[in-house]
Amino acid sequence: MPAQLPLAGIRVVELAGLAPGPFAGLLLADYGASVLRIDRPKAISGDQLTRGKTSINLDLRDPASHRLLLDLLANADVLIDPFRPGVLERLGLGPKDVLLKRNPRLIVARMTGFRRDGKYKDMAGHDINYIAVSGVLSMLGRAGERPHAPGNILGDFAGGGAVCFLGILLALLSRTSTGCGQVVEANMVDGSAFLAAMPRLNLQTPVWNGPRGTNMLDGGSPFYDTYETKDKGKYFSVGALEPQFYAALIKGLGFQKGELPSRDDRANWPALREAFTKRFKEKTRAEWEAIFDGTDACATPVLEQSELQEAGYEQRPIVHLSDTPARPIAADNGGWTGGLLLPGTGGKETLKSWLGWEQGQDYDVRKDGALVRADRKSKL
Repeated sequence: MPAQLPLAGIRVVELAGLAPGPFAGLLLADYGASVLRIDRPKAISGDQLTRGKTSINLDLRDPASHRLLLDLLANADVLIDPFRPGVLERLGLGPKDVLLKRNPRLIVARMTGFRRDGKYKDMAGHDINYIAVSGVLSMLGRAGERPHAPGNILGDFAGGGAVCFLGILLALLSRTSTGCGQVVEANMVDGSAFLAAMPRLNLQTPVWNGPRGTNMLDGGSPFYDTYETKDKGKYFSVGALEPQFYAALIKGLGFQKGELPSRDDRANWPALREAFTKRFKEKTRAEWEAIFDGTDACATPVLEQSELQEAGYEQRPIVHLSDTPARPIAADNGGWTGGLLLPGTGGKETLKSWLGWEQGQDYDVRKDGALVRADRKSKL
């Protein structure tokens, strides 16, 4: 008998937005929720964070489209709001004064970049801005160099979408005892700041009390860093913090006992880094893999995304539950790419599944593809 998906039966309406909102919706879909994405009329480009979702086109400035969304939300469990503060209210979709009055069990998950009540609340921004004001960006980069943003991973995805997903799960858990939905407010400033809890709490310890790029775990130590191998552009990572792991690293690199200065004296770190840099360039990455595979040297290749894809890397759900696992992630449902859902795909089937709605009876379709609530008497 197939295992029950943990979020089976949960209906999620996701308003189309940039990365954080769709990522939260993707995680919900992976674990069994039925996720219906609301795209704008005439939208032709697809989103790649859409595995397991369906889509309809709505024009929320059209009263008939607006009414369709309200009727839809009256029967939904979760709404994902990716807009800047005030947008939902201007659309006549205020969470407390409109949505929760119509559906007290609804969970309205609101994802913003800056805090909703901070000095930046009315400003536009992107991942780099959010992690900048959170204090996280100042910690990233090499010593003596400008702060370095790690793509949009920390703000948009880890501190944004994943944290919003957590908030939705907490609200669903709370609803089992209270019977009531609520507003979930997530923002990427607080989310990314929490992710930096360890370095922040260690600012007064030897682990992280130096300037950016000079500490144990931020590229300062030669035994927690990356090194280029003989094949240019291919790197190896080293994380040999504990003495026994460091000993395995030194052995694998072919150094003799007493050949290198003590790592416990930070004054020796430049000499150690120079020795490691020179030694790693003597062999290819594949040769170093053959040496370190199966050892406790904490030394592994820096694999590139294209290499993983070409090798048939198996994309797996973010966490495995033994009795209620996520949907399998396979090539036929998006797999490595996350899927590519074109606006308007599969949404009519979802409306029928959720509510029994039929085109021409419960809703009509405009020439631009937008769905509107039929003028006939609502079944709700």
